Amino acid sequence: MHKLAASLGCALIMITATPPSATAAPADARFKAIYSTEWAWRSAQLEGEDDEDSTGPISDHLPKVDAATQGKRLAYWRDVMGKLDAIKPSDLSPEEQVNYAIYKAQIAVLIDQQTFRDFEKPLNADTAFWTNLAGTARRTFHNQQEYEKYVAQLNDFPRYFHEQIANMDAGLKRGFTPPQVSLTGLMASITGVTNAASPEASPFYAPFKTMPASIAPEDQARLRAAAVKAIQEKVLPAHHELLAFMRDRYVPGARKALAAEAMPDGKAYYQAKIREFTTLDLTPDQIHQIGLAEVAKIHAEMVATMKESGFKGAFLEYLHFLRTDPQFYAKTPDELLMRASWIAKQVDGKLGDYFGYLPRQRFAIIPVPDELAPFYTGGRGGPGVYLVNTYNLPSRPLYVLTALTLHESAPGHAFQMPIAMEHKGQPEFRQSVYISAYGEGWALYCEKLGVEMGMYKTPYDRFGMLTYQMWRAARLVVDTGIHSKGWTREQAQAFLHDNTALSDHEIQTEVDRYIAWPGQALSYYLGEMSIEKSRAKAEKALGPKFNIRAFHDTVLELGSVPLPVLEARIDRFIAEGGKGPYPELE
Repeated sequence: MHKLAASLGCALIMITATPPSATAAPADARFKAIYSTEWAWRSAQLEGEDDEDSTGPISDHLPKVDAATQGKRLAYWRDVMGKLDAIKPSDLSPEEQVNYAIYKAQIAVLIDQQTFRDFEKPLNADTAFWTNLAGTARRTFHNQQEYEKYVAQLNDFPRYFHEQIANMDAGLKRGFTPPQVSLTGLMASITGVTNAASPEASPFYAPFKTMPASIAPEDQARLRAAAVKAIQEKVLPAHHELLAFMRDRYVPGARKALAAEAMPDGKAYYQAKIREFTTLDLTPDQIHQIGLAEVAKIHAEMVATMKESGFKGAFLEYLHFLRTDPQFYAKTPDELLMRASWIAKQVDGKLGDYFGYLPRQRFAIIPVPDELAPFYTGGRGGPGVYLVNTYNLPSRPLYVLTALTLHESAPGHAFQMPIAMEHKGQPEFRQSVYISAYGEGWALYCEKLGVEMGMYKTPYDRFGMLTYQMWRAARLVVDTGIHSKGWTREQAQAFLHDNTALSDHEIQTEVDRYIAWPGQALSYYLGEMSIEKSRAKAEKALGPKFNIRAFHDTVLELGSVPLPVLEARIDRFIAEGGKGPYPELE
């Protein structure tokens, strides 16, 4: 899955409900030719791309990322945009009008990313091009061909690392880096590879430990030997080179200022990131004010829930109680994993009441790898996996585990993403591209949906859900505060400490993530607000005809879309009397 967010400014395109015209057929054909050609080109360009979800085919190489290639991509996508501008959306059929809005937004983001040279900063506080490569090693390989391709990919590491380091060095020279303070944790992700006791102990050797019986023993032995050789001679030297670069040049030379607006052309860059991650044309000031209003609203709900729990002290005293009382923390990693698994199985028993269409793909629940865990988020989900961070158990409160599980597994990321990929009737750019405002907004909506599903058994669990809602609302304040209003790291940490029940460790890793990844934190709460607004509108308009399963199926059937496209689709859902895409399942 290409981890590409898309934007849609309000003035970019209006999705109309015009009936097909006489010009629809030729216009549709022109448009389909544009996106089919571009998608095939894009897929070839990005084949083997580092991707933490690793859902595409296993490639025998990694993509070219050198500056010359990046320049050619910018020219190509600008040419595509020119062709799109030559098409009048009103000439398209209604279905292709929707595709046009989604696709043109993707191309606009790709152009922005190339224009600002995002490729010179292929890392943030908890994720980088080299950490994502390990995602392929966590996959299940099914046949000899996939193993052969993976060995070839391992041998391509030095070339790929050289190109990435050259890009990072170019960014370093112009002050286009994550802030220095956010980078120190990433070093462990490199030494976790370089310090492996042997090639067989490397995370990249994992697929070779158990191989399919369909592969002949002699071929298994040959492939294992080839993997050991590739890891020893190519993968490890590439990581050693990267470690020296990070330790000696990049981290010492990284910028000290926190704000995105302090980087080259910073104000325009941050505004572009807002459009990319929220798909909305909002200013930093507007988002900051929305955040402050939502923080005040959620705080009142948190105080009410605190009182319901029977606690007699002040709010900050309650937060201290939650952060320090042993009853709220697992004693072993296995206990945390088992609790997450039990929550996920309880959700399984309720999904049919809220969704008609269920994805075929199941997901595993596994711990975050040791080399990532110290600076990684509390959990992360996607197709086939829900990662739970078992590092530093006193920082992983159980009262937020239900909300975390609903967000990262089902019906959140490990549910929504597979559904998008199963809709083979849609263009591939809708199946395989992830838009943060939609995907993270949906996952946050799922946390609150857990109230209706009866998932929060105690006031502590409900407070945990609210603290996660507060956390995302506070991000609107913190992200804009850091990147546009001159906030310090300590100021951002204090805001989260005083308004949420997150542990101090998680507050530190999260703030560093926002510092290093401008705008991404804004997508969650604004996305949830859009879904909730659309649902409230549908409930009011449809009254007793409103069907929650039909509504959810309609939202998920879209794939991953800009928020204005989602809202326009729910308007059509209302106009059609609340009929979902799968009437037979409702």
